[in-house]
Amino acid sequence: MKTIIIASDHGGFTLKEELKSFLETLGLKIKDIGAYSIESTDYPKFAYKLAKGISSGKFKRGILICKSGIGNSIVANKLPRVRAALCCNLKAARLSREHNDSNVLILGASFLKPAIAKRMIKIWLNTKFQGGRHKRRLNQIKEIEKKISEDISYEEKRT
Repeated sequence: MKTIIIASDHGGFTLKEELKSFLETLGLKIKDIGAYSIESTDYPKFAYKLAKGISSGKFKRGILICKSGIGNSIVANKLPRVRAALCCNLKAARLSREHNDSNVLILGASFLKPAIAKRMIKIWLNTKFQGGRHKRRLNQIKEIEKKISEDISYEEKRT
């Protein structure tokens, strides 16, 4: 059984809870790292924790949910090896896998009905990366990440 990591803030909590049972029907084990209620929380800590799990290689795929998805997207994509895709429809979910090999699906709870979110997840989980010219582009992203890491390391040594 594969494990998927999932997180939300308070704005995505209700959708997250509904999606967890759906993911289990697909045969997935769930690692829920919060939020655990609709009490106000700060999305950056959840997005960072999930992205760190992906970046480190501990988890292969993750799902982040907040009201708009925008904040989660900003945070998650700060970490190397994370390709977090904020998707608002079925085609975007498919293309995020085919073209970008996304490993984090970000959903905006204010814009998606649960039925559509479930269809998006199923597409996202079952769509394969196409490779080819898209692999070349992902390699360019890896080079950018490497350059950023080298620049940061250089600056740290200077101070």
